[in-house]
Amino acid sequence: MPTELEELVGFIAHPNPQIRKLAAENLVPYSTEQPSIFKTQELQPVKHLKFLIRDHPEIAEHAITILVNLTADRSILENVAADDRFLGFLLSNLTDPAEPNANLLAMLLANLAKSGGLKSIATRKQDPPAALTSNELVLNQLLDLFVKGADGTYNKDANFDYLAYVLADLSKHPEIRQFFVTRQDYDEIVPINKIKVFTEHKSDIRRKGVASTIKNVAFDVPAHPAFLDEDQINILPYLLLPITGNEQYDEEEMMGMLPDLQLLPPDKQRDPDHNIVLTHVETLTLLTTTREGRDLMRSVNVYPTIRETHLRVDDEGVREACERLVQVLMRDEAEPGTEGEAEDDGDDDRIVEV
Repeated sequence: MPTELEELVGFIAHPNPQIRKLAAENLVPYSTEQPSIFKTQELQPVKHLKFLIRDHPEIAEHAITILVNLTADRSILENVAADDRFLGFLLSNLTDPAEPNANLLAMLLANLAKSGGLKSIATRKQDPPAALTSNELVLNQLLDLFVKGADGTYNKDANFDYLAYVLADLSKHPEIRQFFVTRQDYDEIVPINKIKVFTEHKSDIRRKGVASTIKNVAFDVPAHPAFLDEDQINILPYLLLPITGNEQYDEEEMMGMLPDLQLLPPDKQRDPDHNIVLTHVETLTLLTTTREGRDLMRSVNVYPTIRETHLRVDDEGVREACERLVQVLMRDEAEPGTEGEAEDDGDDDRIVEV
């Protein structure tokens, strides 16, 4: 005989919208406290919740919130991520400029991106809304949503910050890393150039996701020349500025640095999130994989910035990462042909709960 809670779960499929709304609203806390009540009848309640994302906005809000929480469970995550029809509805709603629950949908997509099966999004297409001025490739639409969300010009109810985590997880896949460094025909922009500008954004979520995305794409060693080229990606200023504070350098050191790092204002602050600082230092280390990368970092005097980061950031992981980078920059070069290889560490496994 079903318990009262199991009976309440059954009401999310009731034909009366008021009953569906009350049931969904009251079930939100149980999606974290007792997720097992949604796993009965071969995940039938999850199937109903997936259908409700197209319901009245208030009902959809509760249903999406429940799904965000439930996808912390691996079996539910894989069930939802494997539902291609549901993914189509989610992506269509997400890109709708009038969608009131777009931020929640972005959070749900961030969790679904933990599933390896979602890498199929690399080739997925859908018609873009005219207001988005994107092309049919879903990856480009997600990037354009992310950019437009920063200033609220696309959807008044959404900033799309959580798409940063979507991009970070998707960029673990080689084919999607390649996408990030390939110029797109519809706007003639290399995708990673759209997100690098957010390494100093006010949103911690944006900064964290973008830092991880850049790091993941940096595992593609053949792309390093483009990363370092001032006329292509020119990534160094976007990695060094976030880890730079208001410390004073002597004139000789400062004049050897990149122009972007010279004469910074006295109120310049280093990123307060030590994990983000660590990620940027690790990305810099990845970019020393080639001799050209090491020589460039020496020529633009990266060492003083790393020295001060090591001195001023009270975090053992950051200090160790700084020491590894300094060892690479200060060592004598080996004979040509002895370059190392970058290895993906497969980090960044955050699951979102609300």
